[in-house]
Amino acid sequence: MKPTIKIDFISDIGCPWCAVGLGTLEQAIERLKDQAEFEIRFEPFELNPQMQLGGENAIEYLSKKYGISEQQVLANQIEIRKRAAAAGFHFHPDGRKKIYNTFDAHRLLYWAAQEYGLDSQLRLKKEFFNTYFCLAANFDDRSHLLDAVRRAGLDPDEASRVLESSLYIEDVRAKEAHYTNQGINAVPSLILNGQYLLQGAQPLETIEASLKSLLDKSEQAI
Repeated sequence: MKPTIKIDFISDIGCPWCAVGLGTLEQAIERLKDQAEFEIRFEPFELNPQMQLGGENAIEYLSKKYGISEQQVLANQIEIRKRAAAAGFHFHPDGRKKIYNTFDAHRLLYWAAQEYGLDSQLRLKKEFFNTYFCLAANFDDRSHLLDAVRRAGLDPDEASRVLESSLYIEDVRAKEAHYTNQGINAVPSLILNGQYLLQGAQPLETIEASLKSLLDKSEQAI
């Protein structure tokens, strides 16, 4: 029987490096799938929790937030697009136009895990990344969230009821507070088997080596 590695993937939909991190993690898992089972659970983190409806111009906002020039933001985005493509996400060539609030997406991800399971949550997570970065769609328009739900094979009518209600608001807030209190202040952050922290969009070789190390430890424990 193969061992199971549990991965808590703490991330935000509005984080391009989180998409890179997920794509690279899946590549590492593909390499090791004959040696272990992998269970990924997505946990919420908001980079821009105060973002209001309507969002803000992405270039201007990122320049102001990180204290860099707009030219540097554009250069950074070119590099991110290259890394994303290598990880399997083909970002929109013109980049995302705006930064949006992502809280409703986190609610739907929580709903997907609770009602459908982790495989469905993974499909929805990837579709949200596609919506935000590859389609560069208006993330405040709930029809785009529901389109992602539909593409992930989940029930858009049920998802719409979640969005129109207060369901999972407290659950997601509690999860966010938990990881903040644990010292998580940057994403992506991966907690492996509840013990080991891997931060940032690490290269494929680094992720693979970390997972192999856990496999070696599990074999030694037998």
